[in-house]
Amino acid sequence: MDRKQKILELAKQMGLIRPCDVEAAGIHREYLLRLYRNGELTRVGRGLYALPGGQTSEFLSLAEVAKRVPNAVVCLISALQFHNLTTQITHSVWVSIENKKWEPRFDYPPLIIVRLSGDAFSFGVEEHEIDRITVKVYSPAKTVADCFKFRNKVGLDVALEALRETWRSRKATMDELWETAKVCRVANVMRPYLEMVI
Repeated sequence: MDRKQKILELAKQMGLIRPCDVEAAGIHREYLLRLYRNGELTRVGRGLYALPGGQTSEFLSLAEVAKRVPNAVVCLISALQFHNLTTQITHSVWVSIENKKWEPRFDYPPLIIVRLSGDAFSFGVEEHEIDRITVKVYSPAKTVADCFKFRNKVGLDVALEALRETWRSRKATMDELWETAKVCRVANVMRPYLEMVI
């Protein structure tokens, strides 16, 4: 198999490829750029390439961020959109990174970064496949608790809507919501609202 075929096969298998993926396969990144210039690959973001006309989901921006920042976890409004728990629309990708970790910077997609540590960062992480890329997203219960924790950033109305929708759609039990509220240290804030939705 020649270099061109190897790169196209990589793009088919991985969905999105970066120059470092090509180099890891033992091919110089210049071949990737040649395929892009010839129209055999499309550039979907800075340093990210895919097959033209490839099937992409509405959550392509989440896959792009996961490819560039593998340790980030999709959170808050972006996680609510992913779980179909909000009417809010965001043009940025909300991600959580650990305290004291490197903060990613790139133009597109725009990021809103929240820093968490310990259990508040690692609890409730789910892995979903989007366009053949593994994306870490917080569970519905964890996302609701985070909305209450960061209610000054997202708004109390968003947190309440998320709680109502999560409960209505049965995407989390009361035990899961309560456990997550304790992990995120918002149990006292959430208690009256949890009692209202029952």
